[in-house]
Amino acid sequence: MGQFWTILRFEFGGYLKNKVFVGVTVFLVILIAALMFFPRIAVLFESEEPSESDEKAVMLVSSDSDIDVELLAEAFSGAFSEYDVRKAQGDAEWIKEQILSGGAECAFVVSAPTSYTYYVDNLSMYDVNTAVADEVLLSLYRMSAVIENGVPADKAGEILSASVTHETEKLGKDQMQNFFYTYIMIFALYMVILLYGQMVATNVASEKSSRAMEVLVTSAKPTSMMFGKVVASCLAGLLQLVVVFGSALAFYNLNKSYWGDNAIIGAFFDIPLDLLVYMLVFFVLGFFIYAFMYGAIGSTASKLEDINTSVMPVTLLFIIGFFVVVFSMSSGNIDNTLMSVCSFIPFTSPMAMFTRIAMSTVPVWEIGVSIAILIVSVFGVGAVSAKIYRVGVLLYGTTPRLGAILKAIRKA
Repeated sequence: MGQFWTILRFEFGGYLKNKVFVGVTVFLVILIAALMFFPRIAVLFESEEPSESDEKAVMLVSSDSDIDVELLAEAFSGAFSEYDVRKAQGDAEWIKEQILSGGAECAFVVSAPTSYTYYVDNLSMYDVNTAVADEVLLSLYRMSAVIENGVPADKAGEILSASVTHETEKLGKDQMQNFFYTYIMIFALYMVILLYGQMVATNVASEKSSRAMEVLVTSAKPTSMMFGKVVASCLAGLLQLVVVFGSALAFYNLNKSYWGDNAIIGAFFDIPLDLLVYMLVFFVLGFFIYAFMYGAIGSTASKLEDINTSVMPVTLLFIIGFFVVVFSMSSGNIDNTLMSVCSFIPFTSPMAMFTRIAMSTVPVWEIGVSIAILIVSVFGVGAVSAKIYRVGVLLYGTTPRLGAILKAIRKA
């Protein structure tokens, strides 16, 4: 046990002294600080006096139908509050000239109670003016039709303006609300595993290439060395995440009043405590599984340049699980058969089971079984990885074949 703690302290200290590790962490904190303080800074540069940009864009309306242009302009003014709605003073050619010269942003020429032409210079991909105009004209048409059939105008307005109200009582989870939390956790796990898993493999291969490993393996147990390296990388990853997300929370609280009712930012910092605990459990166990495999594969690499090729199968395995989860989240069907199966496979359960917990109702026994399988798998994969590590670091030259590794493990 003493060897484990010695290796853990040494490896963890190496991460803290690593300039890249510290630099990336500081950069992310500064970037988040700039983002969180942006609303506060933006207020300082806002001009108190109205500028030309504060003026409403002009919208022209014209009627070639039975609809009175005054009534049309009034209806459009109510629907398009962000525009200065005006009656057109000329024909279609005059309207086009106004739009091209910048005198107006857009125009509607109504040719029939349910038909119109929409004029605009550059049509934005987010332009929803036609959808709003459709509702306005449809409302005017229905009002006119109801009045023509003998219904008083006030009664017709009451009928047509009636709205439906509803309440939703959630008996389970709100997928839309928890989608953001889940995606952040899955993406964070994806980035940390690929980054730190690669670092574990690279560190092992570097030590092997220096031949110092021959002394280390004979003086320390391979299990202590493997677990010490992996736990140190996990602690470094968690420390980096705590610093980054902790600073984000602190900066957000300092500028909370400036963010107002921003639903996305607010939702990110209102994650439930139980979901945060599950996130931590699956994050750590999932990291251990892959870090052990990366370390074992790194020990079998004959050259440092071979690392990327050697770890490709493990990386592809994780990426496949990642896409299965992301596609299931996007479809809204979290409890499909594939996700249920992946919830009990240790290589995919850190993402699959957490996603189901966050966005669905999962029986407690399924969660317990999934975590138990993960814990057993962590120690099992760790023990096997330690044996591969002991054999792999002493093999030089060409990359050893799988059969040779298995044969050596049996003898170890």
